Amino acid sequence: MARFELKLPKMGESVAEATITNWLKQVGDKIEADETVLEVATDKVDTEVPSDVSGVLVEQLFAKDDIIQVGQTIAIIETEQSNSDSESVKETVVPAEVTAIEKSIEAVKETIAVAVNFSDSDKFFSPLVKNIAKEEGIALAELETIAGSGKEGRVTKEDILSYIKNRGTVAPSAVEVSIPIAQSQPTTYNLQPKTPVSVNGGDEIIEMDRMRKLISGYMMNSLQTSAHVQSFIEVDVTNIVKWRDKVKTAFEKREGEKLTYTPIFMEAVAKALKDYPMMNISVDGDRIIKKKNINLGMAAALPNGNLIVPVIKNADQLNLVGMAKAVNDLGNRARTGKLKPDDTQGGTYTVTNVGTFGSIFGTPIINQPEVGILALGAIRKVPAVIETPEGDFIGIRQKMFLTHSYDHRVVDGALGGMFVKRVAEYLEAFDVDSDF
Repeated sequence: MARFELKLPKMGESVAEATITNWLKQVGDKIEADETVLEVATDKVDTEVPSDVSGVLVEQLFAKDDIIQVGQTIAIIETEQSNSDSESVKETVVPAEVTAIEKSIEAVKETIAVAVNFSDSDKFFSPLVKNIAKEEGIALAELETIAGSGKEGRVTKEDILSYIKNRGTVAPSAVEVSIPIAQSQPTTYNLQPKTPVSVNGGDEIIEMDRMRKLISGYMMNSLQTSAHVQSFIEVDVTNIVKWRDKVKTAFEKREGEKLTYTPIFMEAVAKALKDYPMMNISVDGDRIIKKKNINLGMAAALPNGNLIVPVIKNADQLNLVGMAKAVNDLGNRARTGKLKPDDTQGGTYTVTNVGTFGSIFGTPIINQPEVGILALGAIRKVPAVIETPEGDFIGIRQKMFLTHSYDHRVVDGALGGMFVKRVAEYLEAFDVDSDF
């Protein structure tokens, strides 16, 4: 018999930790190789952790809702292999006394930990900071008084550890947040107490789920970070509508994929980003990071009403067929909860289709740390003036609005307007006689 350490695997670029959401196997359960043992959640998606070996689960090192780091041992599985049979199996002999002491220490930690409802705060705290606060018994009200040195005044690991070291020597009189801006001089805001909400007997109270809390934090953070401004443009997409109606059946038969409007629009956006690379950037303090790759985020609604943004990597290198396959694959996996953490990482620009729900246009919030997001409005039949060599006349055309939200800290109106105009030009110049 041997003991195998099940560790949290690497789950994508910049993902360093995850939260346990559900144990699918309990102590004493038999496990087959590649069978899922538990489910975890990162700040973007939920995913499963399978076992590399067959055996029996003998120990769970963490409980539901605990935060674990990538590479950290989550559970112990007892296998029938010996150490000589597999380099991945480690036999660990732990004296009973040591085990008892370790369990006692964990019990004490759980006893002194403070149950903090971080959703009551308007401030963003990383999972690591939250975990430290719980272990050190720091209540939410006290945590909010800590001055943050991170981006947008966030409390970093160093901030909270320094506070703990000097705890009791500082008595802050007001809650303040310093939000750095591009000029490097911070602007300080006093956070006012929340306006109390009256609840009567006929009202229904619904707790936000984990993802809704995260989305709420992201949206407020983006509004506090970027100077949002919008440009609108109306586009004639009659040729695109005619072309899709003509080829969609043949396309599905040949490629095994449904042809929607989304990949056509995404292809146009990718081309425009190549023409205007200063829209494919992010901001780090007073530095502008010009991105090498064009990775398009595709905002997708989930069945529960929440939102997620899977990313099409190197979108400018895909033809229309490749783009359609990528769009359909990410959309299907988003709806069925099968996205992997890496599927939502590395976006450089985002597109959201508000027209799916009948909206003519919208004013979307920028997906940080990007500096722009394009909203696609509903396609409508409208009367329009058509210019011809023989003169102008009124005809029925298929039109839609594009809304470009961009960060006015680094994108001026000229660039923001020219970019969305270039997207419109690509769409209006679509060749109705082209093949796919």
